Amino acid sequence: MRVPLSWLHDFVPLEAEPRAIAEALDRLGLEVEALDAPGAEITGVKVARILEVRPHPNADKLQLCDIEFGDGTTTVVCGAPNVVNGMVVAYAPSGAMLPGGFKLEQRKIRGEVSDGMLCSSRELGLGDEHDGILPLNARTELGTDVRDVLGLHDVVFDLSVTPNRSDAMSIIGVARDLAAHFGLPLDVPDPSVDVSGDADMISVVVDAPDRAPRFTARSIGVAMGPSPEWMQRRLTLAGMRPISNVVDVTNYVMLERGQPSHAFDLDRLRGPGLVVRLANEGETLTTLDDVQRKLLPSDLLICDADRRPQAIAGIMGGAEAEVHHGTTGIVLEVAYFRPMGISMTSKRLGLRSEASARFERGVDPNGVLRASDRVVQLLTEIAGASVGPPAIDEYPKPIERERIRVRPARVAAVLGLPLDGTQVREALRPLGIEIADIATVGEDPDNFTAVAPTFRPDLTREIDIVEEVGRRIGLDSIPRTLPHTTEQGGGLTPRQRARRLVTDVMVGLGHSEAMTLPLIAEADVTRLGRTLDATVRATNALSADEPILRPAILPGLLKSVAHNASHGLADVALFELGHVFAAPPKDQLLPDERDHLAFVISGTVRRSPIEPDRPVDVYDATDALNAIVDALALGSVQTRAEDTAGFRAGRAAAIVVDDASIGTVGELDPSILDAFGATGPAVGFELDLGPLLAGSRRDQAFTGLSHYPAAAMDLAFVLDDSVPAAAVLATIRAAGGELLEDARVFDEFRSDALGAGKRSLAIAVRFRSPDRTLKDEEITKVRNACITAVAKRHGGELRS
Repeated sequence: MRVPLSWLHDFVPLEAEPRAIAEALDRLGLEVEALDAPGAEITGVKVARILEVRPHPNADKLQLCDIEFGDGTTTVVCGAPNVVNGMVVAYAPSGAMLPGGFKLEQRKIRGEVSDGMLCSSRELGLGDEHDGILPLNARTELGTDVRDVLGLHDVVFDLSVTPNRSDAMSIIGVARDLAAHFGLPLDVPDPSVDVSGDADMISVVVDAPDRAPRFTARSIGVAMGPSPEWMQRRLTLAGMRPISNVVDVTNYVMLERGQPSHAFDLDRLRGPGLVVRLANEGETLTTLDDVQRKLLPSDLLICDADRRPQAIAGIMGGAEAEVHHGTTGIVLEVAYFRPMGISMTSKRLGLRSEASARFERGVDPNGVLRASDRVVQLLTEIAGASVGPPAIDEYPKPIERERIRVRPARVAAVLGLPLDGTQVREALRPLGIEIADIATVGEDPDNFTAVAPTFRPDLTREIDIVEEVGRRIGLDSIPRTLPHTTEQGGGLTPRQRARRLVTDVMVGLGHSEAMTLPLIAEADVTRLGRTLDATVRATNALSADEPILRPAILPGLLKSVAHNASHGLADVALFELGHVFAAPPKDQLLPDERDHLAFVISGTVRRSPIEPDRPVDVYDATDALNAIVDALALGSVQTRAEDTAGFRAGRAAAIVVDDASIGTVGELDPSILDAFGATGPAVGFELDLGPLLAGSRRDQAFTGLSHYPAAAMDLAFVLDDSVPAAAVLATIRAAGGELLEDARVFDEFRSDALGAGKRSLAIAVRFRSPDRTLKDEEITKVRNACITAVAKRHGGELRS
C-alpha cells in the first residue's frame, strides 16, 4: 500500500517529519518497507509533446519521436508501443538525472542519435509500470518541470499491510492510526450529494444474499474525459495508472476509503439493471484483461438485467460493459461481498486485483453507501455527473458490530505493563472503538465492553483488543520479561498423553508403526467392501490414480503387508494412528475428519523353541486391543460378534466402548487379502480413536501382592459358535469374585465330534487369596461356581 503524505494531510494535520511518521507507522504495526521521495533524485526532466512518430530505419521495434519541449525540438529513440502523435510525456534530455543516479547522455541507438529519453512510471520512480511511456495531461504547459506536474516533491510511505488489517488498505485507515498516535483530530467529511426523484430507472436483484449481504447501485449521467492533474498525480504516486475520469474516481475512492466500486456502461448492459447470482456450470466471461475465464458454480457474478455476466464480483469487470470514451451514462455498483468467496475465486482463477485484495480482507459493510456517495460527489465535480435518484440499497440483514468483553487486568498481564481501565479505554477510543457496559455487579470495576467498528472485522476477541492497546502504546515500548517457568511449565493435554500412551503400548508389544499415504485409489476402497458414496475426492491429488482421501487406514496397511511379503517378509505386525475422512455432514463445508487406530498382523508367530510356531489368530489382535484398554484403564469395553465388510464372516466382532460401537476386530477376509496382493492369514482391527480415548475409566486402586500360593487350572467348555469368548471370560470373572486372579483364553478347538456349530474354548484360570493359603474345598467351591455360571449364562458344557 503506497500512501502519499499529501493525501494524509487531507484528513489529519500532520506536522512531524516524514522520518518520524515512518517510525510511528512501524510502532503501530504498519511496517514501512520504503520511504520514497520520487523527485529527490530527479533533475532536468521536462514536459514535452510528441510531434511525429517515425519508424526506426534499422530496427523493427524502435521508433523515432520528434518532440517539442518549450525551448526547442529534438529527436528521441523510443521502443514503447503506446507513443502517438500529440501525446504529452515526460522527457529527460541529455544531462537530466533519474532515480538511482542515472544521468542521461546523447547517444546513438542502431545508428540514430537519441537526445535523452521518454520516461515510463518506473523510470520516474512512481511504480513498476514499464509497458509504455507515462502519458501526461494534454493541457500541461510544455517545458514545465515534471516534479511540479506529478507532485514528485511529495513523500510516499510504502507499507506492508498484514492480512488482518483491512482498514489499513486505505488512506483514511492509515490517517486514523496516525491521528491516534500523535493525538491529532481525524477529519473525514461526509460526502455531499444532491439527489432527486423517488426511484432509479434501473433494477437490482440479489440472488445470493449470503455472498453479497449488501449491494448498492445507481445510474449516473457522465461526460467522459481525463481526470484533473491533482487526481492523476495522487493515483500515480499511489502506484495506479490514470485512465479516465470515471475509472480514476472509482480507483481514487478505493484508495481513499478502502471500498472498491465498479462502473458499467449503461448503454452496453443488456437490460437496465444488475443481477447478483452464482455462475452456472461451464459459464464463461471475458474480463477487462481480455482473457476468457471459465467459471464454476461457486463463483459470484454481477450480471445485467438479462442475467448476462458482466463482472466477476469483487475481482474484475467484464469487457462487454466496460466504460469508454463515448460513455454517457453508467451504473455504479458499490457492495460488500463475503471475503471467503472472493478469496476462493481469486485464487482459483489466478486473478488478483486491487479490489479483490480489499474484499478478501473484509471491507466495511456499513460504509458502502458513504463510499457510493463519495464517488458521485467526485463524478459531479470532474465528470459532469447529473443529479439523479438515491442509490438502490439491498441490505436485508444489517451486519452488527462485535461486542467484546475486555478485562483491563488481563490486557496489562498479557502486555506486561501496569495499565488500568482508564488507560485501556483511552487507548481504544481514538481508533473508533466505542466503550459500553462498564463492569456489572460482581465483576472487576475496570471491566467493560468494547464495541468494534465494522471497518475493523479483525476485532472479535479480547486478545484482539489487547493487540490494539499494544499498537497504541507502541510495540517497541513493551518491556522484555522472562517467563515464570514455575507457573508456565509446558505439558501435554490428557488427550495428547493418552494418544502417546496408545503408541507406546503398540511399540512395546513389538509392533512397528507405519505411515501410509492419506490419498488412495478408488479400487482400494471397493476392495475393502465399501462404497464410494461417502468418500472425499481431492481435486488436485498428487496422482490422478489416487484421488480419494482415505475413509479407513486398513487399505494402506494391507498394501504395506503385501509390499513386505513381495520382498520376502511375510511375518509383519504394523499399526498406524492417523486421519481418515468422510463426506461432510449437512451444513458443513469441510470433510468429517477423525483419528483412527488400525493394526494388522500377518503370517506366523515365531515362538520356537519355547513353543511351536503357529499362524496368527484373532487372539493376537484382541491381545493388542486388551493391552491398550488396560493401559488406558477403560471401564466399559467389550467385543460383540458382528460381521463387517473386509473381515471374515463369523470371525469378527464390534469393539464397543460405553455401549457405542467404535470399530471392528477380527480375521481379515482371505478374498480381501488376495485383492490387495497380501498373503494370509492376517488379523487386526481398526477403531475410532476419539471415542476410545474419551471412554469412561475404571477406578484404580493399589492391591498388594499376595505372598500365598496360587491354584491354577484349565477349564474347557463346549459352546455354540455364536457365544463370544469375551462374554465367557466376563462371566467367569464375575463368578470367581475376589479369589479369581486371572482368566484368559488359550485355545479354541473345532471338531465334528463336538457337533455342528460347536467349538471348544479352553480358559486358563488362577485363584489366589491375599491373606491365606486356599483350601481344597474353597478352590472346589469357586471352580464349581465358574462352571455353573457358564452353563447357565451361555449353555456351556464342561469337557472332561
